[in-house]
Formats: sequence, structure tokens, C-alpha cells
Amino acid sequence: MDMRKLVGNNLKRVRLEKGLTQEELAEVSGFTQQYLSTIESGRANPTVVTIYEIATSIGAHYLDLLRPPARQPRR
Repeated sequence: MDMRKLVGNNLKRVRLEKGLTQEELAEVSGFTQQYLSTIESGRANPTVVTIYEIATSIGAHYLDLLRPPARQPRR
């Protein structure tokens, strides 16, 4: 499992659930839109502190950005 992609996918999902653009997330989190874009694309390797600060800034739990997706039941 590539943790960079996992965090990026989770960040994008949570951001969209909150109805935020990357620009709006940048405003509330203090990180640049460009950096947030590199995280969402799985190209950045954010620190645990960065993950915590981003999650907190949008009212999410930091584990929401670290958890793997739930497994789909087999048919």
C-alpha cells in the first residue's frame, strides 16, 4: 500500500465531502494550494504533523486521512 496515495485519496474525499475547493482548503489550513495538490495526487510525503493540521483545519479527525478504505464484501 502506498501511503502517499492513500493519504492523498483520503484528503480529496474528505475535502469534497466538506464541500471545499483546494483553494478554500489552502485558506483554512495555511498550506498552499499547490502543496495540497501534490498531496492529493500522491506525490508529496506529508509529515504526521501536516496531516494532523490539515485534518483539524477542516474539522476532520487525522485518522480519516490515514485509514485504508473499507473492504468491499465479496460476491
